[in-house]
Amino acid sequence: MYARSTSEVGPSGRGRAPILFSPADEPLYPPAVRRRAWLLGGLFVVSLVLVAWWGLFVGSVSLSPGEVWAALRGEGRTAAQHIVWDLRLPRLLAGALVGSALAASGAILQGVLRNPLADPALIGVSAGAGLVAAVVFLLFPEKLAFLPLGAFLGGLGTTLLIYAVAWLRGAAPVTLILVGLAVNAVFGAAMTALMVVFGDRVAPVVFWHAGRLTGVSWPEVHMALPYAAVGILLTFFAVRPLKMLLLGDEVAASLGFPVRTARFFLIALASFLAGTAVSVAGLLGFVGLVVPHIVRLLVGGDYRHVLPLSLLFGGLFVVLADTAARTVLAPFELPVGVFLSAVGGLFFLYLLFRGRVGGVDV
Repeated sequence: MYARSTSEVGPSGRGRAPILFSPADEPLYPPAVRRRAWLLGGLFVVSLVLVAWWGLFVGSVSLSPGEVWAALRGEGRTAAQHIVWDLRLPRLLAGALVGSALAASGAILQGVLRNPLADPALIGVSAGAGLVAAVVFLLFPEKLAFLPLGAFLGGLGTTLLIYAVAWLRGAAPVTLILVGLAVNAVFGAAMTALMVVFGDRVAPVVFWHAGRLTGVSWPEVHMALPYAAVGILLTFFAVRPLKMLLLGDEVAASLGFPVRTARFFLIALASFLAGTAVSVAGLLGFVGLVVPHIVRLLVGGDYRHVLPLSLLFGGLFVVLADTAARTVLAPFELPVGVFLSAVGGLFFLYLLFRGRVGGVDV
């Protein structure tokens, strides 16, 4: 995985400037790994379809396959049509979009920051979105229709602020992480202060911060869908920059690669994806951490495989978690964020006892 150089020898016998070949242009993994990646991709797609189909049946009100099929065709009971079309379908679609966006965001950040524990919370998306959401809930409750847009802009604006400050010191990965942690701490304190001052209105803020897909409707899906589609499309253009940055800044720069520009593009893309997800579902933890880890355990670290599989598995992971969260204690529902945090915590305990986290000995 290192750049190699050769020299052309001219007619005079003197060597010309070395020709550098980037590993981004070379196959890093054998055909067996590529076949495994394709098989896993197909498995994730089929599993997502099956889990989503199952999610149409179960919940506080169970429906039979016949009732679901009739509702999808616009027939049968009006109540069943309402449950399927207005409650469960937008929720399932939102879960798939949110999971894909968060997983891709986490995979990108872990690569660009070269930190196996990086996730959207690390760069301030969660802090910025959470603070804006708290302000809307507590100070402008009549403007709740603007909550998703405000959360998205808050997360993206905070990330740009962090990058602008870090840029003054070279925008190195360690600098970005430290600035992100500082901003997270300040915004977290501001959020806590708001919740203490407006304690009588704090319930919806707590619920949103726990992460939820309950009550997600078609307008929220329609708002998030274009942003998610653009972000997911741009994700496929992130493969080569990520592979170059993983060489290290000095090596990548010596190959003529624009390190700072690429890092800004990747962090902005990760923020865009995470902000879109947070605007719909609130603060869902561990998706951006756990999903890329699992994908790397399955196919290795080649981002040609990691990013597409993270998109697919992230959607499957959140849809499965949300479906389980609303059936485990039916007719009561757990917030999906609580369920994801429990699963994510157990997974990282497993990694700890296994001895490695993201390829790093622990």
